[in-house]
Amino acid sequence: MRMIYVVAAALTALPATAQDDPNNNRLDSVTVHGRGLELIGEAGAASEGVVGYADFEDRPISRAGELVEVIPGIVATQHSGEGKANQYFLRGFNLDHGSDFAISVDGVPINMRTHGHGQGYLDLNSFIPEVIERVDYRKGPYFPSNGDFSVAASARYTTYDTLDENFIEAKIGENEYYRLVGGYSTALSATTNLLLAGEYQTYDGPWDVPQNLEKLSGLAKISGQKGDLHYEVSLTGYDNAWDSSDQIPLRAVQSGLIDRFGSIDDSLGGSTSRYSLSSEVEYDHASGATTTASAYAVSYDFSLWSNFTYFLEDPVNGDQIKQTDDRTYYGGRLTHTIPASENLDLTLGAETRFDDIKEVGLFNTVERQPINTVRLDSVEEFSVGIWGQADYQFTPSLRGTVGLRGDYLDADVTALSLPINSGEADDTLLSPSAALAWRANDNIELYANYGEGFHSNDVRGATIQIDPATGGPADTVPLFSKAKGAELGARFETGDLKTTIALFHLELDSELVFVGDAGTTEVNDATVRNGVEATAFWRPNDWFVGDLAVSVTDGRFDIPGSDDKIPNSIETVLSGGALFRFDPLTLSARLRHFGESPLIEDGSAYSDPTTIVNLGATYDWQQITFGLEVLNAFDAEDSDITYFFESQLRGEASPVEDIHFKPVEPRQIRASIRYRF
Repeated sequence: MRMIYVVAAALTALPATAQDDPNNNRLDSVTVHGRGLELIGEAGAASEGVVGYADFEDRPISRAGELVEVIPGIVATQHSGEGKANQYFLRGFNLDHGSDFAISVDGVPINMRTHGHGQGYLDLNSFIPEVIERVDYRKGPYFPSNGDFSVAASARYTTYDTLDENFIEAKIGENEYYRLVGGYSTALSATTNLLLAGEYQTYDGPWDVPQNLEKLSGLAKISGQKGDLHYEVSLTGYDNAWDSSDQIPLRAVQSGLIDRFGSIDDSLGGSTSRYSLSSEVEYDHASGATTTASAYAVSYDFSLWSNFTYFLEDPVNGDQIKQTDDRTYYGGRLTHTIPASENLDLTLGAETRFDDIKEVGLFNTVERQPINTVRLDSVEEFSVGIWGQADYQFTPSLRGTVGLRGDYLDADVTALSLPINSGEADDTLLSPSAALAWRANDNIELYANYGEGFHSNDVRGATIQIDPATGGPADTVPLFSKAKGAELGARFETGDLKTTIALFHLELDSELVFVGDAGTTEVNDATVRNGVEATAFWRPNDWFVGDLAVSVTDGRFDIPGSDDKIPNSIETVLSGGALFRFDPLTLSARLRHFGESPLIEDGSAYSDPTTIVNLGATYDWQQITFGLEVLNAFDAEDSDITYFFESQLRGEASPVEDIHFKPVEPRQIRASIRYRF
């Protein structure tokens, strides 16, 4: 049976939470699914958890960004090509491309501040799923070690140091889908290991305008152990180019102008690249203290051509735009954990980040050729975060945590196209948190959490004076958008069954969004979200694994009147799956459902629910594994994403408010062959 090496969480009598474990949980190893780990006595909240590679190695997914859906309650969709960041939905948030969902890989933050397309831009297309060892996730602003963009959730992805087996795999599918991926690890010495991995993928998709995706990703990682010191150094590279068919107006399909897979503007698409160098060291002191230090440097480039409103703004040339982002960013993190007494652990931490954005721009274009500069800026953005956390064991069954985080953000904007919008801005923010965990018995633990957090706003909104699109005056916005949340939850673990339930409340002062498509900041009202999440993981024997996750959220603007609905706030998310292992045959099935959501504040338009079922099978023969995937097995004609806004087609006399949608891809079959050595 093909199983996965997952490092089990093993903490001291009074630990920090599972994700804060300074040893990165590199203690006793067991062969388990990450979701099968026993987290009673370890996790800091009911909504905190771990996912291991065994939980998704046989999961059929259509694109790398869907890997976030291993976290219960999260939906990843796409309204453009597969080189652009996904749209993420969680706890009633339309997270756009990542504004309140923070992700790091081997300690390197992926979210982009003051990005050309949107604040917190989170592009996961560089992921090579086969080398992701585990995912540690949290939800809510309850953890002082989590900073920017983590109001709704955060996740830390960790890659392997070594592979159980080296491999090379080729996959082929309909619509010109080809993927080649491989991984190789070896011992360079008694204490040092090398891991190499790479992926190449091309794909046209079912679209009338072929996607022409061409993606290349790579990873090189050296890791080792010398006495009480563990170290690793990683080098990654990612390059992607694609054409895209964006969301389309419903009226164009109903009239027969285009079909469901058609396009209004056939010259859209983009290109992006990302290269990083990072390192991390962990040192276990003889006193029992642990110190972890990491550093990273990332070079990033991005260009995207879009057209959302067609001929609304410019009836002659059309409304196509180009967004650009060219930057390097650097940073580091230091954590020190001290066993202060038999019942008290103290964790102190600090992190810093500097974004040197050479160019972030917005241009009007025709057939990808620029005809006008809307906004062009150069930005330097610097931040420091310092936090402390105390974990205290009041009784053998009751433990508590208090934490405090302080953040400082400083920005310098040079407006190259409109100098009056240049300026400097800085701000500070304190975020307290507290938690209690009571172990009612060996199988049940109850949690209560409170915390405050934030996401940073696009710093161009803090210095803006003139709206670059209209030429009129513009209001500045603060650098921080504050949030506070609370959660009551329970975790039940008995033998083969693991379940959690969490009731949550989340308030956000203002959902300020820098609209990259207009070059200015859109000020939204404060919001309140209340919801419930429940998860279950069941492994009654060696040949069956089942899981189920349900999330229901009610999100509202905190304003009087009935026009308080949050557009694209998905109310219900349901996901589940079953895995059957009968050596040498493995069968899997996954259900992914997200319910309707309001498309406009007054609730006059709603999206339809979307339900997708994916099937997979693998067969092992000696060192070879044959695989088969059936994506969207029932050929659902649902939408991947739906919006409601005003647009104007060529030939229309006036703008039309309409539903705009991107359909899910039709049923597709993909076959693979993997050689393990």
